[in-house]
Amino acid sequence: MLHHTRQRATSPLNTGPISDHDLEAMRRRCDAALPGPWISFVEGRDHTSGSDFIRTGEGDTRGPDLEIPGATHADQDFIAHARQDIPRLLAEIDRLKNELRMLQP
Repeated sequence: MLHHTRQRATSPLNTGPISDHDLEAMRRRCDAALPGPWISFVEGRDHTSGSDFIRTGEGDTRGPDLEIPGATHADQDFIAHARQDIPRLLAEIDRLKNELRMLQP
């Protein structure tokens, strides 16, 4: 019998406070993913032939193209943008937490 060690995803309906543990888990997932930027390419919108894909990295950090069967164009765009958006959001959370700390007596 196979046992999965993968952590269960937090429910998308969970709108409660985000713990430091949660933030650290998000950072680890970002750090483990292929380097960015990730750019979504949709056939007929961004190029004229081939399949829809996400280009990962650039230059020396260029990674494999990701194809996501079953994803809508909106899903693919969301996933590609998340590679850039999540680290920015985490940095903004850090900045705001530091500001709050400085305002506390």
